[in-house]
Amino acid sequence: MSFLGLVASSTAGAARPFSEYAPLPAAEIRERTLAAKRALGGRAVILGHHYQRESVIEFADFRGDSFKLAQLAASRAEAEFIVFCGVHFMAESADVLRQPRQAVILPDLKAGCSMADMAIMEDVEEAWERLTRVHGDTFVPVTYMNSTAALKAFCGARGGVVCTSSNARSVLEWAWARKPRVFFFPDQHLGRNTGHAMGVPLDSMAEWDYRAEDLERQNVRCFRPETRLVLWRGFCSVHTKFTRRQIDEARAEDPGVKILVHPECPFDVVQNADLVGSTEFIIQQVREAPPGTRWAIGTEINLVHRLGLEHPEQQIRSLQKNVCPCATMNRIDPAHLLWALENLAEGHVVNPIRVPEDVRQHARVALDRMLALKGVGPTGADMARD
Repeated sequence: MSFLGLVASSTAGAARPFSEYAPLPAAEIRERTLAAKRALGGRAVILGHHYQRESVIEFADFRGDSFKLAQLAASRAEAEFIVFCGVHFMAESADVLRQPRQAVILPDLKAGCSMADMAIMEDVEEAWERLTRVHGDTFVPVTYMNSTAALKAFCGARGGVVCTSSNARSVLEWAWARKPRVFFFPDQHLGRNTGHAMGVPLDSMAEWDYRAEDLERQNVRCFRPETRLVLWRGFCSVHTKFTRRQIDEARAEDPGVKILVHPECPFDVVQNADLVGSTEFIIQQVREAPPGTRWAIGTEINLVHRLGLEHPEQQIRSLQKNVCPCATMNRIDPAHLLWALENLAEGHVVNPIRVPEDVRQHARVALDRMLALKGVGPTGADMARD
């Protein structure tokens, strides 16, 4: 049955309201979730991002970062429903890559991403118009996976591409082989850290402040002839909380500790870490480390906590001692997951994510360009340090 057919069939009766689920005790939620999974069988696949809480990730059929999960969704052709335990842009990417007969469900539509929300189409289009008016046709647009489908489509329609935290280097190499400049959004830190690791001087980079009252005057560095990399002034609210001071304090307390951080962290944090890489890279480093290794990790706390549980032979803690989980990712809770699954089992598709077809086509072009790149792989841009 097509997606539209699924939605049409779901209107035959009323879906259960979420208000019935919010007050349920945890034990009942867990028992009913297991039962709903059994009832759906292979018709539904549950994808869990690494940053999900333990009480949600235990039900995931697959775990991974955003792009790995979208690829997995596309490869599960037998599943009618893709239940994405992540945030909105991840579910959109899964919808772009899904099979025609599949439906993507996000258990809570309020599970957004503050970084993705920092770059909206109107602002990006205005920046692009101003930059190309001065520099001409010299830019390749590159958007991070953590962006809306509309911005992926923007890149696809203009010869651009999508990148992840693990393949950003390969993507930037591809872009600079085609044109002398890159317009990178929405995460300034991933762009800066990757560009610097490739040997691009900081003086050849410039930030685009989309909130500036006078866009041209306050972003004047972006219009210099020597600027090669224009970085959107966006950031991850979790990873920007890690600081150089925290690194210094961790090493003062334990000179043998290894500092392992995500490239969404600020530049001075990345420069002073022992190892830098994507979520999958972080997991791999811990998995391969010998017993007794001591880590201070700069990434989302749910993942750090899970690594500690899975590797009790090592000492694993967050680089930041008092840290909160990603608030929007944490909106996916056991009650919302149960609500989505039981409604699916009863024939009701709740919270479907549907990218408009014209947007979907161009976004798919940008994603396919990335997939076609030679050398794109799970650790293609991770920045290990001696």
